[in-house]
Parts: sequence; structure tokens; C-alpha cells
Amino acid sequence: MKIFKSALLLLLITVLSNCKDSSLETGKAQEISVEQHTDAAGFTYETVTNDPTGLRLYTLDNGLKVYLGKNEEEPKIQTLIAVKAGSTYDPADNTGLAHYLEHMVFKGTDEIGTLDFEKENKLIKEISDLYEQHKKETDPEKKKEIYKKIDEVSQEASKLSIANEYDKLVNSLGSEGTNAFTSNEQTVYVNKIPSNELNKWLTVESERFSQLVLRLFHTELEAVYEEFNRGQDSDGRKQYFAVLEGLFPTHPYGTQSTIGKSEHLKNPSMEAIHAYFDKYYVPNNMAVILVGDIDFDATIKKVNEAFGKYKKKEITYPEFPEEEPITAPVKKEVYGPTAESVYVAFRTDGFGSEEEKMVTLIDYMLANSQAGLIDLNLNQQQKVQQASSFTNFNKDYGFHILFGMPKADQTLDEVKELLLNEIEKIKKGEFDDWLTDAVVNDLKLSRVRQFENASATAYAYLDAFIHFEDWKDRLTMLDEMKEITKQDIIDFANIHYGNNYVEVHKIKGEDKNIVKVENPGITPVELNRDKESEFIKEFKKLESQPLQPKFVDYKSAIKETKMANGIPISYIENETNDLFNLSIILDMGLDHDKKLSLAAGYLDYLGTDKYSPEELKKEFYKLGINYSVASSADRTQLSLSGLKENMDQGLVLLEHLVQNAVADQDTYNKYIQKIDKGRADGKTQKGNIMWNGLMSYGKYGENSRLRNIYTIAEMKAINPQELVDIVKDLLNYKQRIFYYGKDIDEAIASLDKNHKVSADLKEYPEKTAYVEKETGGNVYFVDYDMVQSEMLFLAKGAEFDPKKLAASSLFNTYFGSGLSSIVFQEIRESKSLAYSAFSQYSNASEKGKSNYIYAYIGTQANKMPEAVDAMMDLMTNMPEAEQQFNQAKEATLKKIAAKRITKSNIFWSYENLKKRGIDYDNREEMYNTIKDMTLADLKTFFDQNIKGENYNVLVIGNKKDVDMKALSKLGVVREMDIDYLFNYEKKNEDVKL
Repeated sequence: MKIFKSALLLLLITVLSNCKDSSLETGKAQEISVEQHTDAAGFTYETVTNDPTGLRLYTLDNGLKVYLGKNEEEPKIQTLIAVKAGSTYDPADNTGLAHYLEHMVFKGTDEIGTLDFEKENKLIKEISDLYEQHKKETDPEKKKEIYKKIDEVSQEASKLSIANEYDKLVNSLGSEGTNAFTSNEQTVYVNKIPSNELNKWLTVESERFSQLVLRLFHTELEAVYEEFNRGQDSDGRKQYFAVLEGLFPTHPYGTQSTIGKSEHLKNPSMEAIHAYFDKYYVPNNMAVILVGDIDFDATIKKVNEAFGKYKKKEITYPEFPEEEPITAPVKKEVYGPTAESVYVAFRTDGFGSEEEKMVTLIDYMLANSQAGLIDLNLNQQQKVQQASSFTNFNKDYGFHILFGMPKADQTLDEVKELLLNEIEKIKKGEFDDWLTDAVVNDLKLSRVRQFENASATAYAYLDAFIHFEDWKDRLTMLDEMKEITKQDIIDFANIHYGNNYVEVHKIKGEDKNIVKVENPGITPVELNRDKESEFIKEFKKLESQPLQPKFVDYKSAIKETKMANGIPISYIENETNDLFNLSIILDMGLDHDKKLSLAAGYLDYLGTDKYSPEELKKEFYKLGINYSVASSADRTQLSLSGLKENMDQGLVLLEHLVQNAVADQDTYNKYIQKIDKGRADGKTQKGNIMWNGLMSYGKYGENSRLRNIYTIAEMKAINPQELVDIVKDLLNYKQRIFYYGKDIDEAIASLDKNHKVSADLKEYPEKTAYVEKETGGNVYFVDYDMVQSEMLFLAKGAEFDPKKLAASSLFNTYFGSGLSSIVFQEIRESKSLAYSAFSQYSNASEKGKSNYIYAYIGTQANKMPEAVDAMMDLMTNMPEAEQQFNQAKEATLKKIAAKRITKSNIFWSYENLKKRGIDYDNREEMYNTIKDMTLADLKTFFDQNIKGENYNVLVIGNKKDVDMKALSKLGVVREMDIDYLFNYEKKNEDVKL
């Protein structure tokens, strides 16, 4: 639901969603109340009656909140350690502090990450004093001298530190997703651990948060500055922050960003960071959130033992003056190379307020990716290139944003007016009476899906904690929304949606506010990769109950039956809730007929002889059913999902659409215009240029799937009826069905009744073959206006071999992926040459295809030559660190042991295996192989599969900043035209990015 909306939110804030429910709540709301309990050990906790997540909320004597939720789908626990403090509480002269502190909490304590803390701490104190001098000094040359001294002392201090020891500790547990994030009012530390490792994880985390040690400070600071540069290269972030500046001109939401100001990042105060930690990182301002395969009574006892000794402190939060009302539109502009768009934003009350309920309801009435007013009136009718809306709520305020991208012939002002016109419909009551109830039911359906997932449940608890919200109030919110009447919505909209908005135009052009900095010339710090603290030596003595892996017998887990007409059905029963997924699968895609994707996309804008396009979308939405018809390279799927009770009606609608779609020339003309504009917009996205355009060319050259497309002129010449006929003809081809849900007999009966196909199904057309070219000696460069530069080394390896899966998995953990990998340590931790650096041995997804070796660097252009040298040295000479290898091996084995393939994933994982020529769960072979591997075996794998490979080098950056002579040393440099990369027609108005 709201897929596009979710994508927008992920660009702007760190959000995950969640959890575990047995059925959709429809009808009368159940009584919800808070109850108090005491367990056998004397710990008191709260529960909420009829809570689908089964939360137990404890408050320890020191004020620490502990949220515990049970989900036994897999033997893992999603862990979050949350602090109610973020960038909103940064001192005005030290913006970015909370975020930088988040980075430093990974550096260890006086126990973790040190060889001799007494000696090391003296040097850290000297570095801190030097930073205070550096902050006060105004003379640029004297500042450089002080920084040079900081670099010298830091190099000396690094001889006593052990880089990434925290990461090694949690990685050895088999932890996944180790990370953290900071936003306005929260800093959150994330791990997902095997459930049998809870004791060891608590041992690490209780030590981790007991003390702050700012070791390896200046190298990490440079990494944060690279993160700042990445933000400067994100037009979406710039546009978003401009919205906040307009909405909150006097509140920290708008006056200071989470990443901070450039001058503050370059002039930090270690003393200020310590003061922030001491003030906010206290138990009565923190929460430990654990959701997964846990025993409640045993877990709370362990958490208390780990964190119960922390001392509470009186905690106060800054108070900010109330923002003045916005009485007239505020207009802002931001510039950058990407496609143009407009935000129209309204300020609201904050999280947990009555306004949150009303604004959320209106937001989904406008855009729910199916039947909202924006969905139907703007997107469905193709009046704009793309449009949606979304909300965000913090403690003090929230906001509601309308988003739009213009068609080729539109101005941003015209898009803005179209968006505001949809708000006017709300204000005038020009919406269907059933829409509000359908929206609430849709939100409840989403919550059912959320509550199946342990990680998402944990993030739901997090939201409640950070925003001082009772869990009961979150659970009752949707029922309270159900009581909102149409007149309530009209009245609210007329009061709150007027000329009180901020509009931000993202304009394609040069950003003159970019901050560019020189390479500070950091001396690489010592990593001490094969040394250990006393803490880790003792930690290794701790034992966990072994977790035994479980492997899938696909042939028994996936049941097989047939329709009456003989079409095969694979099915898996949904034992969790009353939702279903149904897929009609044709093993025929774009490689068989490249018109398939064009036809599937066109179908989304069509009605039938019975329904208009808008009416059809409404009918599906009323049923709580999502549908899609989509083609990939080798597959086309007609899919339904949603409420099992409405599957039959949903299938009737889908079959009706496929068999009775009505072609419309005007709709087709707009569709082609939309594709044309989408191509133009895609050319402005550096991620698309690198990971699609350059990547495809690096592998295939001119003859690629990416370039084998219709020109706009060719598409215009196609009769749209031909595309409709292609869709109708789909059901005449060989096909198979996958069903995940309850009551297979009922599902088969529905299919027999509604899914009518030809008696003699046709074979698929011949596939187009794309030949992977040999790599080496080529540098493909795209000139793009950006602060950072990005580079990918790409080498074609051997043909896919299942026997290499074990070694490559261990190699990636040890060498190229994750915070404790060799590449990350060398490139970022030691040398501060990049914010992002990784390497990977990537196995082909299909039998007969080639594996590839990747090495990626994203950094300032003036650091690129050094970063290239460092990366190529690693790719030629793999460092051998026995202890790090053993930790990587342990981590890889534990991840396999804790992994559970369940629900519909059983079918789709089996589909992927079969493409590789494997018809069983090969993880057992991988597990046993990795168990017996040595560092010498990994070195052999490296020497045979990675060392000495020939690379194509893919580069995107600003030609004015990139050292082109240095690039020429890597191969023959070819500056690539973006239209040529994608095989688009050249237009007169095309200009250099």
C-alpha cells in the first residue's frame, strides 16, 4: 500500500514498519485497557488488552523502559536501543553533534577497543584539548597547524586502539543489520541477533553504553563529512530541508539539520559531545526494545542484570517557542541536476495529537496508491508525471506534504495548483462517502501485515517510546479514526488547509550553495586488526546454547495440485492470518517479447466495457485487494493479494480487466509522453546512471537488455489495440499458479470458475540472448554535477558454480561487506578515504551466467586517486588476519543457523534456486563446507577468483574535479553520453548535467 509514498519517506527519514496479528479487525472495536502484572521474579509490567502484538512494557527501577514482544517465526530477536535525543537538542553552535555522537558510540569503551586505556586516554585528552584550541582559532593557517598536530597525536593514539572491535563482537554473534540512525528526537542503535546469543549481546551492549570514549575521532569525523557531501548530492534531501526551513523558521526542526552545518563539522568539540552523552544517555531517557523468539520472564531478568545498575539522572529537554502561524504561502527554490518537482507542505500538530488522526486520514484519502483523489484524478488520468502525499509527525509538530512532478509541457506552478485542487475537493466534500471507511480498513489491513514481522513491531514500539505515547493510544488510533464523519473532515480541511503552506520548487540547475573542501591529508591510523582487548578475550569464554540450522524440504513444503483444466498449482497454507497472495505465472518476459512491459504498463491506465479506469481502481480498493500485471526479463505475473474473504470477487475483477480492457488512443498518447518524460527524468538520477546505465554497458556493451528498447517514435507508431490484444492473449500461453493463503479447495474452486483459458496453451516465443563481454582495460566515465565521485570496478568472473557459494559467502563477510570487513576498515576506518566502500563476489542468479567481482568507492573527487590505490591494493593482496577470519566464519555460520525460510518465501526462494539449476536447499552444503574452511582455503579462493582479475572501471563525477589523468592509468577512458548508454533519442533541449 502506498508504495510510492513509502519510497518518498525513505528518502527523508529513517522508518521501518511492522508486526503480528491473526486477523483483520473489522466491525465493532474491541475494548482496550491497560493492565498491571507482576511476574514470578517480581518484575512489574503493563499489557494492553486485545493487543495483537502481545507487548509487555517494563520500567526498571532506574527508569529504563523495556519493550518485549514475542514472535517465534524465526530464532532471532530484533533489538533496538533508543535514546530520546537527536538533532533537535543539538547546541546551536554544535549542530550535527547528536549524529556524530551516534558514530562514536561504535568506537568502544575503556574495556572494548583498547590495548592500554590508561595510556590511550592521555592521548585522547590531548586530542580533545587540541580540538578546543582548533575550534577557537580563527587564523586558517594556525588552524591547519593545530589539525596537523591532531593528526600526529591521533596516529600515536591509534597504536593503542583496536578499530571496529565492537563490530567484530556483534558480528561474531551472527548479528544482522548492525547500524544506527539519528533524527530529530531520537538516536537508535540496531542489531538483529540469533535468539541464543541474547546473553552475549547484553554483555556487549551493557558495556558499550556505560561509557563514551572518543577514540579514532578525526578519521570518523572525516567519514561524517563524506556523509555530509552525500547529502549535498541529494536534491531530495535539499528540497526536504527547505520545506522544514519554511515550516519551522524558529524551531530546530527547521533551523538545524541532523547532519549539521559544514563549519560545525569541521570545528567539533569533544567536550560538548561528552556533555551531550552525559546528559541524555541515561537509563530514564532510554529504552531497550526486544521483539522475537524470547522468553518474557527470563529476558527481563537478563536485561535488568545488564542495565539495572545504570544510574538515573534528572532529565530535562529544551523548550522552544511556539511557531507563529503561517498566514500566506511561503515559496522557496532549490537547485540541482535531478528532475524538477514541487512540494506543498502544511504544518500540523505533533505525534499523538488529535490532528495526527485527521491529517493521516486525509492524507490516505488523497493518496493510497490505488483509489485516493490524487491517485485517480492526477496519476490515473495522467495529468501530471507523478504525484502523491505523505505525512511525518515529531514530538512538537508534524507536517503534511503534497508532492508532484511535472509532465514535459507543465510548469511547477501548474502542478502545485492541481495538487491544491485535490485539497479543495476535500474541503467541498467532493469525495465518495465510502472512502473514509475504506481508508481505515486499508490501514488496518496494513497493520495486519505489519504485525506479522518482528522487526516492524519493534519499530512501532520505538515510535511510541520516542514520542512519549502510550501503546494503548497507538492501538486505538484506527478505531478512533473510524468515528470521524465526512462533515468532520470537511470542517477540519476548511480550517487547516488554506494559504498556510510552504511550497518548494526543485529546479534543474546549478546549486551555488555547495560547500567544497580540500582533502585534509589524514595519516592512516593503525587498525591493530589481529590484536584483542582483554574484554574480547573474556567474552570468547562465554558460551551460548548452540542453535541448530533448519533447512527446507521444498518438495514437501510446497504442495502441488491442479485446476480442472490441468493448469498446475503450487500452494502453501497461510497459518498466520486471513490474507492471501495469488500469482498467475508465465515464464515469458521481455526477453521473449519486449512489448510485454509496454502492454502491462498501459493496462494500468485502462478501463473496460463495464468500468472506467477510476471505477475499476475503486472497486479493488473497496475489496481490500491489490492487483498487478507486470513483466520482468523472463517472467510475467498477474497477481492478487489482500483479504481472503474477497479473493473470489478480486479474481472476477482481474479476469474482467484482462479480457475486456478497452484501448484508448488519447490515454495511449499520454502514456507515451509519460514514458518519454520518465526517460528524461531518469537521465538526471546519478544512481540510475551508475547502477543501470554504466553497469549494463560494463557487462554487455551495446547489445544489452537495457538498450534493446523501443524509441519514442516507434512506440508512437504502435496501435494501442495491439497492446491490449497482447494482454488478452497472455492467458493463451502456458502458465502455472502459486497460491499462499487458507482453504486451497475454495481457491481452486474460484480459479476453476473464473480463470478461463484456452484448451491448447501456446508455447513461449524464443528468447533474445545477451552476451556478457569480457572485462578489462576500459574506463567508462559520465560527467555529472556532484560533490562526491563514485567508482565501481567490475570484473567478469567464472561461470556460476554452486560449489563456490560457500566460499564466496564467507569471503564477502570477511573481506568486503559490513562494518568489520577488511575493505571498510582499510578504506574508511584507517585512511578516511570514503564514506562508502565495499567489495563483493557476486554469484550469478542463473545457471550458465557469469559471476562478477565488484569493488565500490564513493568519496570526494580529490580523494579518489588515493582511494583507488588503496582499493586495488586490497583486491590484489588480501590481508590475512586469523582472528578476523574466525569471527567472520563464526558470523556466517550463525546467520545460516538462524535463518528460517517461511510462508510464501518458501516458494519464491525455491524459484530462485531452480534458476540456478538447484532443486534442494543448498544451505546445508554451504554450512558444512564453511565449518571446515580455513584462512588458507579463503586465500586460495581469493587467488583463484579475484586476484589478477581484469576490471572495467565505471565512474560518475564532476569532470572539473576528477583527475582524468589518474583515470587514464586504469584503462582507456571513454566519456559516455547518457542517451547512448540507455539508447534514447537525442533531443535538442538535452544539456549537460
